[in-house]
Amino acid sequence: MVFDRLETAWRETFIEGEFPFEVFVHDPETLSWFFESDIARGYPVIIHMVATGQILGPNPDKGQIWRDYAASILHASPPGLEGEKLNALKYQITDLLDDLHGEPAAPEIQAIAAQLYQPLADLMLLGRGRWSGRGKWIPRLLREVDWHLADSFDDAFGRASAGDVEALCNLTHTELDRHGGPFFAGDKRMASQQARRKSLVPGG
Repeated sequence: MVFDRLETAWRETFIEGEFPFEVFVHDPETLSWFFESDIARGYPVIIHMVATGQILGPNPDKGQIWRDYAASILHASPPGLEGEKLNALKYQITDLLDDLHGEPAAPEIQAIAAQLYQPLADLMLLGRGRWSGRGKWIPRLLREVDWHLADSFDDAFGRASAGDVEALCNLTHTELDRHGGPFFAGDKRMASQQARRKSLVPGG
């Protein structure tokens, strides 16, 4: 739902009759903010909703303008995966890969693999100039890129869930090598200058 002007955007869920509804309420400025956020993160969640949704209400022409704009974003490539964003993603993946190489017990393998699923998918999709996603969208998006790649991804995580990490380690190394290899030494992230509070420990 898009209004001319709101104090703030919001999201709300409710039941009407027997049907569940989830609404996202915006005005043009809040919708623009969320579009920019989606683009920066590489997850076009709101953008996809707008591009594929059905237009209702008294101003279908305005709705069509937004839908056309959203569709143009989806047809374009996401921002390039490079610099600090790439290094931060590689560092996260490298750290989890190192945990897998540490001969963890089966329950630990499952926990590590669960953490690795999203960032590895991001590297595989964004690293190929494609939009990424979350949850059920990941296997769908990978299949749009390459069926063999998607099958390798599914097989590697399936084997890991059974305690066999070899395929997942090999796949992860292969994807890291596409971007210069694992990244650990040299990682540095500066905190905001506003990350300060009066000391909680008197005299400390």
